[in-house]
Amino acid sequence: MDYIVGPRSDGCFLCEALAANDDPARFLLERRERCFSIFNRYPYNNGHLLVAPNAHKGDLRDLDDAELTDLFRLTRDTQGLLAKAIKPHGFNIGMNLGTCAGAGVPGHLHVHIVPRWDGDTNFMPVIGGTKIIVQSLDALYKVLRELLTA
Repeated sequence: MDYIVGPRSDGCFLCEALAANDDPARFLLERRERCFSIFNRYPYNNGHLLVAPNAHKGDLRDLDDAELTDLFRLTRDTQGLLAKAIKPHGFNIGMNLGTCAGAGVPGHLHVHIVPRWDGDTNFMPVIGGTKIIVQSLDALYKVLRELLTA
């Protein structure tokens, strides 16, 4: 409900998180030279992370080769980190480019990494309009940060 009725920033939440230098409060998981990973505060599933370029760019064609390479390296590495930490059975990984394609932040492209488990879709979202997330963002953030620094 916070996502639906809560206050909205006029700016880009990805750029704001990157500039804030308060990674735990923003759930910013990892910073690299050209890109970063961050938790989706309104996840489709437990462990739903976003990987984005540091630069505010809205289309893959806007990225230079180094940004594109780093974006997909961090996507790969973040998928591996999630696999190790929470052992999903699979992943949905993708992008929505443009508002008509479902992009919530059309000006700043990002890759969604959504861990999936056999049977993780059930009656709750359909009948109850509710999605069950089995682990808090704080708890999973702590686990993943510990793995990154180990």
